[in-house]
Amino acid sequence: MSFKIDLHVHTSHSPCSNLSLRTIETVARKRGLDGIAITDHNTIAGALVLKSRAAQLLVIVAEEIKTREGEIIGYFLAEGIPPALSARETIREIRRQGGLVSIPHPFDTLRTSRLGRSALEEVISEVDMIEVFNSRDLLQNTDAEFIEAWKNKGVVPVVGSDAHQRWEIGKSYMVIEEFNSPQEFLANLRTAQSVYKKSPFWVHLVTKIVKQLK
Repeated sequence: MSFKIDLHVHTSHSPCSNLSLRTIETVARKRGLDGIAITDHNTIAGALVLKSRAAQLLVIVAEEIKTREGEIIGYFLAEGIPPALSARETIREIRRQGGLVSIPHPFDTLRTSRLGRSALEEVISEVDMIEVFNSRDLLQNTDAEFIEAWKNKGVVPVVGSDAHQRWEIGKSYMVIEEFNSPQEFLANLRTAQSVYKKSPFWVHLVTKIVKQLK
């Protein structure tokens, strides 16, 4: 049995999103998603609530953590990880919880929050997944040679919507076989299908407005 999972979704617990948990659950199901990873900035509070009450939606508790060098996502977390640690310290905290490590939007040259190339190269051997397509990327300079080299060493390419508003949910998702643990999830990602589509540029304008209002 296969599942459609959007691996990068933000809720109103992030300062840049106004998506309620109820809206996420409703819209995700309407769009045919079987699961989502809630990746709020520097908190897992919203993810824990949605996981506890979503009856018809698989919820992966995750966090997009702002390290000193840039952002890293931890998947399958039980505890929040504070920002402002180093990238290596953050990865150690994710591993301590038995979680998986992913690098979001590393090839969007306009994102100041991304993990820079030198920092990425320093930790890539400790990474499980790398986001090779993000629906919100405006100026993506994908390094196919770098991706292929690390794919051959076990790093799994993934896609995500990076949804901040309801119309972005499910723009990009993975089609993965059923899994029962983080390690089985990672193993099944190696043969998963990626489905992806860019979001319109104006979603960034809406995000700026949301940030100002909040």
